[in-house]
Amino acid sequence: MTLISRDKPCITLINVFTVAPERQAELIQLLEEATTTVIRHQPGYISANLHRGLDGTHVTNYAQWRSQADLEAMRHDPAAQTYMQAASAVAQFAPVLYEVAFTDEVDA
Repeated sequence: MTLISRDKPCITLINVFTVAPERQAELIQLLEEATTTVIRHQPGYISANLHRGLDGTHVTNYAQWRSQADLEAMRHDPAAQTYMQAASAVAQFAPVLYEVAFTDEVDA
């Protein structure tokens, strides 16, 4: 489960994909398959959340990893690279690493 907290020791990868509207569903299916078959089994993986842009041209992945080294190790895994290459054939993307700086929520 994704927990967003300044006290949680992890890094966040936010990857925004730009895709043709007719290929958005294909990209989401590809990213979901990559996550469930390869990525979630990598050391240091915590969570992933895919967001479908309502404009049809974006998909955003909000993923948490234990460390930047764990994320880099996954990126060098041949099985993960196969999915990354497939995603690059469908969409352009811009991954950026973050750490949580602030959170706020309304009490229920």
